[in-house]
Amino acid sequence: MKKTSATFFKKHKLKLSFGGILFAIWLFCLPSELFQVPTATVVESSEGVMLGARIADDGQWRFPKMDSVPYRFEQSILLFEDEYFYRHPGFNPISISKALWQNMTTNKRRGGSTLTQQVIRISRKNKQRNYAEKLIEIMQATRLEAGYSKEEILGFYASYAPFGGNVVGLETASWRYFGIPASELSWGQSAALAVLPNAPSLIFPGKNEAILKEKRDRLLLKLFQKGKIDQTTYNLALDEHLPGKPFPLPEIAPHLTEKIRKEHRGKRVETTVLYSLQKKINNITKTHHKQLRQNQINNLAVLVLDVNTREVLAYVGNAPTTRENNNYVDIIAKSRSTGSVLKPFLFSALLSSGELLPNTLIADIPTVVNGYSPENFDKQFHGAVPASEALSRSLNIPAVRMLQSYGLDRFYNRLQELNFSQIKKPANHYGLTLILGGAESSLWDITKAYAGMASTLNYFNRSSSEYRATEFIEPIYINGETGDFGTVKNVAPIFNAGAIYNTLEALQKVNRPTGEENWSFFSNSQPIAWKTGTSYGFKDAWAVGVTPKYAIGVWVGNADGEGRPGLTGVQAAAPILFDVLDALPKSEWFDVPYDELIEANVCKKSGYLAGVFCEDVASEWIPKEGTKTSSCPYHQTVFLNASEKKRVNSSCYPLSEMKQKSWFTLPPVLEYYYAPLHPEYITLPSFASECLQEGERKMEFIFPKKNETILLPKTFDENVNDVVFKLAHRTPETTVFWYLDTTFMGSTETFHEITFAPKPGIYLLTATDEEGNEVKQQVEILQASK
Repeated sequence: MKKTSATFFKKHKLKLSFGGILFAIWLFCLPSELFQVPTATVVESSEGVMLGARIADDGQWRFPKMDSVPYRFEQSILLFEDEYFYRHPGFNPISISKALWQNMTTNKRRGGSTLTQQVIRISRKNKQRNYAEKLIEIMQATRLEAGYSKEEILGFYASYAPFGGNVVGLETASWRYFGIPASELSWGQSAALAVLPNAPSLIFPGKNEAILKEKRDRLLLKLFQKGKIDQTTYNLALDEHLPGKPFPLPEIAPHLTEKIRKEHRGKRVETTVLYSLQKKINNITKTHHKQLRQNQINNLAVLVLDVNTREVLAYVGNAPTTRENNNYVDIIAKSRSTGSVLKPFLFSALLSSGELLPNTLIADIPTVVNGYSPENFDKQFHGAVPASEALSRSLNIPAVRMLQSYGLDRFYNRLQELNFSQIKKPANHYGLTLILGGAESSLWDITKAYAGMASTLNYFNRSSSEYRATEFIEPIYINGETGDFGTVKNVAPIFNAGAIYNTLEALQKVNRPTGEENWSFFSNSQPIAWKTGTSYGFKDAWAVGVTPKYAIGVWVGNADGEGRPGLTGVQAAAPILFDVLDALPKSEWFDVPYDELIEANVCKKSGYLAGVFCEDVASEWIPKEGTKTSSCPYHQTVFLNASEKKRVNSSCYPLSEMKQKSWFTLPPVLEYYYAPLHPEYITLPSFASECLQEGERKMEFIFPKKNETILLPKTFDENVNDVVFKLAHRTPETTVFWYLDTTFMGSTETFHEITFAPKPGIYLLTATDEEGNEVKQQVEILQASK
């Protein structure tokens, strides 16, 4: 047997070698990648609906390869081009013979190529047709059939066949000629597209329409005769319109499409965006943009995130404006002044560290810190406000004082832990203005930070009171990707759930000051914790909010930085926020994280832990660390005479006749601004004239503020303006005598303000009342430069 085999191989060695070479040539005749051509970038919603596309680098509208071919187009193309596709090995000998005979005996030319051969021809970029090229096609076609399934080969054809102009592939043609995905093509539309690759020039509008219709109708008749469609379908298909002028491709999320083009060029990318929600928000932004443009406000952006997965659900990078107004700029990723939107993070930090209770009174009085003098938006002072109210009303002075108390560097480090990537200069570069918009961040970073707070609270409540190490992760916009939230731990990595809950409660119960009618528009909306912000110069308007399910971020302004009157968070951004909220499914409020809270007695007037002298006490759930805060400093026991109109002591009044009473009293400067706004506040009675006073602080300077340098500006006629000194006194009707060093400036009653024209220098300012009480403060007066 072995001898016979050896003899056979020896006898046919040449033939076998030649056969082996031919087999090797056939085996390796196909390139490793059949189509090495650039493809368009196609972006889809989470449901698979196209959001947008960008043309391929070679200028062709060629979508990435299709995974499957729709049934109607498959039947149409097989009956038109290759009826025996599923039965031949890559070429059809009968069709080739007929074509060869016709080419030899007539002047007409017939191809006879199968779909498999056409795939090869397209991959070889339609080289000149001759018999040698035909042999190469046949050889490669058989190799293609050996290496790929019939479905894959049909997919190649549907993906790379020309459909006229720069339109390549069925999916592209379906969108360009009918404005729908290929899966939704009717029989008439499928038949029209099936005949196009055979003669792509027929597609030009107004030209060769009769020929195109005749070809399509002939194919429809064949489909009917073969039983692929019924009589009714056939008749309806004949009446369908032919493809004409190309439709523009969808631009549902143009800025996200462009973002993905840069990151995933030439790919088909399915995003996390919800198609119906994106469409709704597009309409919302379009409506508001028309209104904003009347005030020359040209740009806006909206970002919606799923709180728990951090998926991007809607992405409007800019308003539908013109190129002159920078509509191509994706505002979501751009750095803009943050305004007041960082304040909730400071509030949470103070609560989490046990340095503040939600309703602790914070001073809102004229303040100077190292030459910096913050102002509230309304230019008013309120004396003292609960911390939660200061947050919800976005008062600037209390925020600066809280930041000073917490520490600039500490808060800067918290922001870095929250992944505010664009706040990257040293803390001292921003100073205390950091909390008022002195830093810049993007809508992307701000919205994800708010989402991270809500998600921290959600996870704590649904787990065994645990935290995830990396809650403030980057949002996800590619479907199938998941965020890495890190390991589970028992200790909060940044803010604890109790602090976050109190913060969101404050942001949900927004106090609406008298006169701010804009807030009434939102009164019936579903629960949301939200914050507005306005940058200096009215250049940026923000509105950011969270529910247990969604985080919404809105920015409004001009991309070129131009400020406009009325460009505030309340007027420009908040209406958009609440329209977006109404477009989202309703959700309940956050669950209470009882494991991170403790029930404590709190003074209702001061917001501090109740002291022994506090009479009006409420039981509140506060963060556990809040038990470390001090007790109420504003309640004290006072002794009054029988009429309760004067304070007395043992030096002037019988002990048996004294009346003891708890009294809520603020320091003089706080009281000066607080009392007029709170009719219920009763000023502490003065001592009876015959009584010795025991070191009480009865007055404080309002201007100049402590550590403030006074500049003497000149008027237009080169004269130096006077300085107005001002103080607060517990008993306003008392006479106060003013001195600058030893120079007597005058006296005041009721309204303690005095005007004086000092020369530059360093002085000791002294104020003394008629009872001998006095306050002193060193002041520096400088001549303002020209």
